[in-house]
Amino acid sequence: MFKDMNKMMQQAQKLQEKMAEMQAKMQDIESEGSAGGGLVKCILNGKGEAKSVTIDPSLLKEDEKEVLEDLIVAAMNDAKIKVDQKSQDEMQKVTGGLNLPFNI
Repeated sequence: MFKDMNKMMQQAQKLQEKMAEMQAKMQDIESEGSAGGGLVKCILNGKGEAKSVTIDPSLLKEDEKEVLEDLIVAAMNDAKIKVDQKSQDEMQKVTGGLNLPFNI
């Protein structure tokens, strides 16, 4: 029984190490989101932090301000969805398919 418990503790420690490595990797993963048919693009890293925003010059008109603001939000949300999916995919690799709660 003690042997099984020791083995389980070692496995838990290995899993914890792999998860820490995966979280460090998430900083390097990037996802691009776009909106308005690509008129607005943004890139988020794996932790959901914005890295860049690209805006097509055709949207830089005063009467397009609200449209531009909406497209930026939509592009950010699109990138966030993609980052979340990549995070889940990476977590599946680390946990071997175990359904564990995961928050970065």
